[in-house]
Amino acid sequence: MKFDPRITYALILALFLQTAGGLLWAGRAMARLEEVERAVSVQPEVADRLARLEEQIAEARRSLTRIENRLDAR
Repeated sequence: MKFDPRITYALILALFLQTAGGLLWAGRAMARLEEVERAVSVQPEVADRLARLEEQIAEARRSLTRIENRLDAR
């Protein structure tokens, strides 16, 4: 294989290593993105459950207040 004399093997090696590094970086970025997408897809379900739990706690507090008021009235 014949190269232009201005192109050295070190330059070719450097380009190869940079390309390999870029591909590795892209692979890791894709894996992180997939993980974030999985986490976000679960969020609506968690938010819905949290809203129901907050309402149940509020109702329990209202019931506790009514019970305390009845006990204080005796």
